[in-house]
Amino acid sequence: MRHPPRLTALLSGAALTMASTAFALMGTASGAAAAPACTVEYSVVGQWAGGYQGAVTVTNNGAALNGWSLGFAFPAGQVVSQGWGGKWSQSGTNVTVVNESWNAALGTGAKITGGFLASWSGANTAPTAFTLGGTPCDSGTPPTPTPTDPTTPPTTPPTTPPTTPPTTPTPVTGAPELSVSGNKFTDQNGATRRLLGVNRSGGEFMCVQGYGIWDGPVDDASVKAIADWKANTVRIPLNEECWLGLDNIKPEYRGTPYVNAVKDLVTKVLAHGMTPVVELHWTYGQYTGNSSGCADVHASCQKPMPNAQYTPAFWTSVANTFKNDKRVVFDLFNEPYPDRATSTATQAWSCWRDGGSCPGIGYEVAGMQDLVDAVRATGSRNLILAPGIAYSNDLSQWLSYRPTDPAGNLAAAWHVYNFNTCADETCWNNTLAPVAAEVPLLAGEIGENTCGHAFIDRVMKWFDDRGLSYLGWTWNTWNCNSGPALISSYDGTPTAFGIGLRDHLRSLTP
Repeated sequence: MRHPPRLTALLSGAALTMASTAFALMGTASGAAAAPACTVEYSVVGQWAGGYQGAVTVTNNGAALNGWSLGFAFPAGQVVSQGWGGKWSQSGTNVTVVNESWNAALGTGAKITGGFLASWSGANTAPTAFTLGGTPCDSGTPPTPTPTDPTTPPTTPPTTPPTTPPTTPTPVTGAPELSVSGNKFTDQNGATRRLLGVNRSGGEFMCVQGYGIWDGPVDDASVKAIADWKANTVRIPLNEECWLGLDNIKPEYRGTPYVNAVKDLVTKVLAHGMTPVVELHWTYGQYTGNSSGCADVHASCQKPMPNAQYTPAFWTSVANTFKNDKRVVFDLFNEPYPDRATSTATQAWSCWRDGGSCPGIGYEVAGMQDLVDAVRATGSRNLILAPGIAYSNDLSQWLSYRPTDPAGNLAAAWHVYNFNTCADETCWNNTLAPVAAEVPLLAGEIGENTCGHAFIDRVMKWFDDRGLSYLGWTWNTWNCNSGPALISSYDGTPTAFGIGLRDHLRSLTP
């Protein structure tokens, strides 16, 4: 459930001005020329004063490679500051991109894409010569054809050796086992996937309030209604005290009954081909400082950070429950806001990652690194989502403070409502685009308090233009004045707000 509007300081800067240039380096044939060793597409996908974001896609036209190295030289003094999709290095004007362990294989006709951020001045001239494994992509000098009598036509017309066209992986059927590949979600076939769907609120508050486990029905018909919107993902908020079975929760709503209810809903979501995202929403720990949602020590409201006493145990248990099914995604914590308790951004981001004794928070904090460690210690390799600060609306320093994941399967989560600070395209260009250029980004909650959908229409367009993921808040039958509600009935009848998301999701599906 949403809170009143909040303010937080975000980094500002000039908006990205989108410009794109692209070219392909192809060998020229005279007679029967050999195919080029590779084809390269270079583009500038966003440029601003003194900096830009670029992308390089290389297609291997030669023999299959197990390990590759792409080389090129900048002609105008550009300098790479960071890159993804490979290991980037630069010496003078020469740039080298070497494969990561997960993308070393580059078959004949296969392609790989890397991206980077770089500085420039004067002119941002594109490079014009690339090599793959030291071999020029234009295949060198074509052979000299054998002289023939110009009056005698050749008995066999010259032919060009066939090349294997690049193939696009076929997405798996049903809910995928998701992995992080560069800045994309991919399935077990290597196909790029987007997470598009809804939140199903209830599991975070009903049990601690003593009313039940879910708010409304979670039978097969109600889950099918979500799938009928062409959603492919359902985010399921949870309560750590109810999952762990603490004795302040009614016996019928805690421990085994609660865990079994969550497992049952996850099973139904999977049965309808959708990805379940299990998310920790409400947690233990007394906080009465700035922007406190409640004075209660129990998990009855949103706390600024997880606690070290119970939250690692919660994620250990959840990971053990679902670690044998990589189709289940883990969202570590709903909406951190250590920035409202601490006095500086450095303190807030350090608390977010490292936990411990955080200024302004009276309990021992479990940081995002603690939670990643708890999940991976079980042997789980499920996809993990780590949200930012400022109620998940600030990702400005996410890349600098991101936790270390030994499984390499960590992505960023972000929330946005029309009343948030980072709620316009300028902020998204300045703070989200650099994150989305390096890791996959999911907007785990999008919504507005207008009872309409004009704002989320803008959010969805910005995310669609970049191939990113988003989930609407929420699949519950609340009055729009008490929180954004997508439906007026669990048969899937949309509200005036929900009709925007429903029609858009359906438009994205052929």
